[in-house]
Amino acid sequence: MMHKSDFKITTLGECTIPSPIADMTFVSDRETVSYYTDTADIARFINAGEEIPAFEKAGPRKMLFHNPAWSRAAILTAGGLCPGLNDVIKFLTLSLTRDYGVNDIFGIRYGYRGLNPAHNLTPVRLTPEVVDDIHDKGGSILGSSRGSEDIPLLVDSLKQLGVNLLFCIGGDGTSRCAHAIAMEVNKRRMPVSVVAIPKTIDNDINFIDRTFGFSTAVRTAGEFVSGAHNEAQGAYNGLALIKVMGRDSGFIASYTTLANPYINYCLIPEEPFSLDGSDGSKALLPNLMERMNKKHHAVMIVAEGAGQNLFAGTEREKDASGNILHKDIGLLLKDEIRKYFKEHNVELNLKYFDLGYTIRSVRAEGEDAVFCATLAQSAAHAAMAGKTDVMVGHWSGEFTHVPIALATRQRKKLDLHTPLWNCVKSLTCF
Repeated sequence: MMHKSDFKITTLGECTIPSPIADMTFVSDRETVSYYTDTADIARFINAGEEIPAFEKAGPRKMLFHNPAWSRAAILTAGGLCPGLNDVIKFLTLSLTRDYGVNDIFGIRYGYRGLNPAHNLTPVRLTPEVVDDIHDKGGSILGSSRGSEDIPLLVDSLKQLGVNLLFCIGGDGTSRCAHAIAMEVNKRRMPVSVVAIPKTIDNDINFIDRTFGFSTAVRTAGEFVSGAHNEAQGAYNGLALIKVMGRDSGFIASYTTLANPYINYCLIPEEPFSLDGSDGSKALLPNLMERMNKKHHAVMIVAEGAGQNLFAGTEREKDASGNILHKDIGLLLKDEIRKYFKEHNVELNLKYFDLGYTIRSVRAEGEDAVFCATLAQSAAHAAMAGKTDVMVGHWSGEFTHVPIALATRQRKKLDLHTPLWNCVKSLTCF
């Protein structure tokens, strides 16, 4: 059960500077967005005489903590690439310059590495002219990287650059580092706002109902799935096996399945399965054989983190950010499925598609691009109002402020007891 105190936002101090923004509806710190949406949960708090746990609502404040004329910002992107990174960089730059008149904006190159002088990565100046057309490009114009750096050293660099507004665009690892920077800044009593902007193509950050790049990834995956489906139908006992991203959460695989309902199998990390049912769980291979005998074609999508129980006993490595590197479930399935059909003397024409990095490096499209713009602007508003150690999120149709420590407490996973997964199960064979 959540409590009001879990959602408390840190502010650097009293806001005494009038905002230069005109013709905009301001938001008060007293405006909130309820964490609970079920009326029974809300009634439970009301009946107990307790305040309902709620997020602080994001948006422009009438009074600011930072003086725009004396402010200097830094923007960095870290972790894996994702559709929309350049959109967020662009709209952060435009909001800071046009809304607030902040003209000194540094682009930190290659994530936190760019704040370590040992790497000799000179920051770039970001202006409206520099970012004018970057939304047309995938990836990040600033580059990205994984791995940890010495936190006191990073804060030393911020002090040397005169930065009082730091924007960290990334996933849970990036955000945990932002939290550590905020703690070090606070220890030194430096008036620096540290704002995290959640970026994860897997949509797996907790207390955030959507992250940018996710819908573009689903749309892009769908384009490949359509071709894979044609390949499967075009051959006798044709199987299209498609691997997508999703280290610990199966949101991309599930949404792609619902958006492309000719997918017959959806395998995700949250639901264990076995190849032959020997461990008592659902058996994939006999089910697939039955499907082939009836329909003579199938499309299977698998998230990269699915089926890791099939690699029991193997050593696990970690990447530079400390994330466990999963074994390649796509290659294992490809080999085991072929082996199974060969042992049963049944013809199989398998085509394997590893979408992997393909879908994360495209430009953001449509609604995703709009979401990036409003998310970035909300981050600029939060920083100027002196909010720190905060992540800008989205909940129940509203932009919110989320304590970084709360958002990174654990990763969001797909709930197998929701209408989303029920719908996937009703449309698939397994």
